[in-house]
Amino acid sequence: MHRISDEQRRIRLGRRHLLAPSVRADSPVAVADAVVALHATDASTVFLSACARLGEPSVAAVERSLYKDVALVRLLSMRRTLFAVSAELAPYVDASTARAIAVKERRTLIDHLTDDVNGLDERWLAEAEEAALAALATRGSATGSQLSADVPALRTKITVFPGKKYETVQGVASRVIRVLAADGRIRRDRPRGSWTSSQFHWTASEPWPALPAAEARAELARHWLLSYGPATEADLKWWTGWTLGDVRKALAAVGAEEVGLDEGTGYVAPGDMAPEPTVEPWAALLPALDPSAMGWGDRGFHLSADHRTALFDRSGNVGPTVWWNGQIIGGWAQRTDGNIVWRLLTDPGGEAAATIEAEASRLSGWVGEARITPRFRTPLERELTA
Repeated sequence: MHRISDEQRRIRLGRRHLLAPSVRADSPVAVADAVVALHATDASTVFLSACARLGEPSVAAVERSLYKDVALVRLLSMRRTLFAVSAELAPYVDASTARAIAVKERRTLIDHLTDDVNGLDERWLAEAEEAALAALATRGSATGSQLSADVPALRTKITVFPGKKYETVQGVASRVIRVLAADGRIRRDRPRGSWTSSQFHWTASEPWPALPAAEARAELARHWLLSYGPATEADLKWWTGWTLGDVRKALAAVGAEEVGLDEGTGYVAPGDMAPEPTVEPWAALLPALDPSAMGWGDRGFHLSADHRTALFDRSGNVGPTVWWNGQIIGGWAQRTDGNIVWRLLTDPGGEAAATIEAEASRLSGWVGEARITPRFRTPLERELTA
């Protein structure tokens, strides 16, 4: 069996994830396609991940891709997480993953509505959705609060998990908006504040064309292997949230080839076994939830187990990380005065320290007056900002 070393995997990561300066991209869409999908749970991550990989970092370019050209779109998809993907790849993400999640989201909401204590039904939900869409058509773009003001049904309160110790009363507006977005009937428009804000306006959208789920999974697996391969079945299962059966069928459908890894058997896209050309030494300051840290279940080839406690929260979310030549060697944060600070958890040498300093200066330069606080805070990030 052909073997691919951990060192070769790190070289692939630097080149294919556009992290070395010589391979940086010229558009946010090219960045998203290079890593398949940008994590979008935290609004700032999309911008930080994209600009770290752009030859010319530009908030305006990312905003244009998201809101004017709609060349990047947000989908609730892999692992029930919000991602930003290119409009070209979006139908495959939708059919392979997002469709099933949307069905579950709607079913869960209907179960809550139809509980005896709430006394609502599917017809009520359908009418509330149509009223919300009509209000949105009139406004063109609206916040959830504006839609609630226009549609009385959206001001309804429901009791969730009645009789349980975690019983709670919720407004229904955010739940209705969530299922409309999951179905592709509305999408997030510009935020109320700056690019770091997660309080979005909403605007009308059209559902993605229906594709066979198995074919879509195979196509998504092919893209993922080209970006993250070699990788294991377990890695793909973790990243997608698919069943092991669906993972194996997708790998077989795409013709994935087995290779030997330091930790066992992995897979690459067909014909993708040749050594990757080396790139120049590189450093990167990547944000919380960046794809290069969250792309595999097993990160042993680029992350020391000793560093995990400092850099991840208890739910497995990675914080801001410092990279050197394909390995995570520390973490960074932005303090309230705007300063970018970092701590290295291993000594990479003088060349690395100087390159990291330059990359921190580059980050500080384009971030400007914006202030970044990750949604999922990690021990080292908290320590650096204390």
